[in-house]
Amino acid sequence: MALFRRRKQARPAGRDRALDRADLEHLENFVRTRRGVEAFIEPRTTVTETTVILIADDGEWTRRRVDGPEGARRFAHKLAIPIYDVRLMGYPQRMRDYNERRKRRPHLP
Repeated sequence: MALFRRRKQARPAGRDRALDRADLEHLENFVRTRRGVEAFIEPRTTVTETTVILIADDGEWTRRRVDGPEGARRFAHKLAIPIYDVRLMGYPQRMRDYNERRKRRPHLP
Protein backbone atom coordinates (compact mmCIF):
# COMPACT_ATOMS: atom_id res chain seq x y z
CA MET A 1 0.00 0.00 0.00
CA ALA A 2 1.11 3.48 -0.72
CA LEU A 3 -0.66 5.24 2.12
CA PHE A 4 2.49 6.50 3.78
CA ARG A 5 4.59 7.37 0.77
CA ARG A 6 5.68 10.93 0.57
CA ARG A 7 4.67 12.96 -2.40
CA LYS A 8 7.41 14.58 -4.39
CA GLN A 9 7.60 18.28 -3.73
CA ALA A 10 6.65 20.30 -6.78
CA ARG A 11 9.22 22.90 -7.74
CA PRO A 12 7.79 26.29 -6.85
CA ALA A 13 7.14 28.61 -9.76
CA GLY A 14 8.57 31.48 -7.75
CA ARG A 15 12.03 31.07 -9.24
CA ASP A 16 12.47 31.91 -12.90
CA ARG A 17 14.95 29.61 -14.54
CA ALA A 18 17.62 30.56 -16.96
CA LEU A 19 16.79 30.28 -20.64
CA ASP A 20 18.42 27.06 -21.78
CA ARG A 21 20.20 26.77 -25.11
CA ALA A 22 17.50 24.60 -26.77
CA ASP A 23 14.78 27.11 -25.86
CA LEU A 24 16.88 30.02 -27.09
CA GLU A 25 17.64 28.26 -30.39
CA HIS A 26 13.95 27.45 -30.88
CA LEU A 27 12.93 31.06 -30.32
CA GLU A 28 15.70 32.44 -32.55
CA ASN A 29 14.77 29.98 -35.30
CA PHE A 30 11.12 31.01 -35.06
CA VAL A 31 12.08 34.67 -35.53
CA ARG A 32 14.41 33.88 -38.44
CA THR A 33 11.89 31.73 -40.32
CA ARG A 34 8.72 33.84 -39.93
CA ARG A 35 7.71 37.34 -40.91
CA GLY A 36 6.50 40.09 -38.62
CA VAL A 37 7.28 38.35 -35.33
CA GLU A 38 6.41 40.18 -32.12
CA ALA A 39 7.20 39.07 -28.57
CA PHE A 40 4.78 39.16 -25.64
CA ILE A 41 5.86 38.70 -22.01
CA GLU A 42 3.51 36.45 -20.06
CA PRO A 43 3.79 36.92 -16.29
CA ARG A 44 4.71 34.22 -13.83
CA THR A 45 1.71 32.46 -12.30
CA THR A 46 1.32 29.93 -9.51
CA VAL A 47 1.62 27.19 -12.14
CA THR A 48 4.15 28.50 -14.69
CA GLU A 49 7.22 30.66 -14.69
CA THR A 50 7.62 33.78 -16.82
CA THR A 51 7.24 32.94 -20.51
CA VAL A 52 7.66 34.76 -23.78
CA ILE A 53 5.26 34.07 -26.61
CA LEU A 54 6.36 34.91 -30.15
CA ILE A 55 3.59 35.62 -32.64
CA ALA A 56 4.19 35.84 -36.40
CA ASP A 57 2.19 38.04 -38.77
CA ASP A 58 -0.03 35.10 -39.78
CA GLY A 59 -0.84 34.35 -36.11
CA GLU A 60 1.40 31.30 -35.75
CA TRP A 61 2.94 31.31 -32.29
CA THR A 62 5.35 29.58 -29.96
CA ARG A 63 5.97 29.91 -26.23
CA ARG A 64 8.99 29.17 -24.04
CA ARG A 65 9.98 29.88 -20.45
CA VAL A 66 12.51 32.65 -19.95
CA ASP A 67 14.59 34.01 -17.12
CA GLY A 68 12.11 36.68 -16.13
CA PRO A 69 10.72 39.77 -17.82
CA GLU A 70 14.15 41.35 -18.20
CA GLY A 71 15.45 38.22 -19.92
CA ALA A 72 12.56 38.39 -22.37
CA ARG A 73 13.30 42.05 -23.08
CA ARG A 74 17.00 41.34 -23.64
CA PHE A 75 16.10 38.54 -26.05
CA ALA A 76 13.70 40.74 -28.04
CA HIS A 77 16.13 43.65 -28.20
CA LYS A 78 18.95 41.35 -29.29
CA LEU A 79 16.83 40.15 -32.25
CA ALA A 80 15.38 43.62 -32.88
CA ILE A 81 11.73 42.57 -32.52
CA PRO A 82 9.00 44.51 -30.70
CA ILE A 83 8.08 43.29 -27.24
CA TYR A 84 4.90 43.92 -25.28
CA ASP A 85 3.46 43.00 -21.91
CA VAL A 86 0.47 40.72 -22.48
CA ARG A 87 -1.19 42.10 -19.31
CA LEU A 88 -1.28 45.54 -20.90
CA MET A 89 -1.81 44.71 -24.57
CA GLY A 90 -3.61 41.38 -24.55
CA TYR A 91 -3.12 38.79 -27.29
CA PRO A 92 -3.43 39.98 -30.89
CA GLN A 93 -6.50 38.99 -32.89
CA ARG A 94 -4.32 37.26 -35.49
CA MET A 95 -3.29 34.70 -32.85
CA ARG A 96 -6.91 33.92 -31.98
CA ASP A 97 -7.74 33.66 -35.69
CA TYR A 98 -4.81 31.26 -36.21
CA ASN A 99 -5.97 29.09 -33.30
CA GLU A 100 -9.48 28.99 -34.73
CA ARG A 101 -8.18 27.98 -38.17
CA ARG A 102 -6.15 25.18 -36.55
CA LYS A 103 -9.24 23.89 -34.74
CA ARG A 104 -11.21 23.70 -37.98
CA ARG A 105 -8.35 22.17 -40.01
CA PRO A 106 -5.96 20.35 -37.69
CA HIS A 107 -4.18 18.59 -40.58
CA LEU A 108 -2.77 21.88 -41.93
CA PRO A 109 0.77 22.87 -40.84
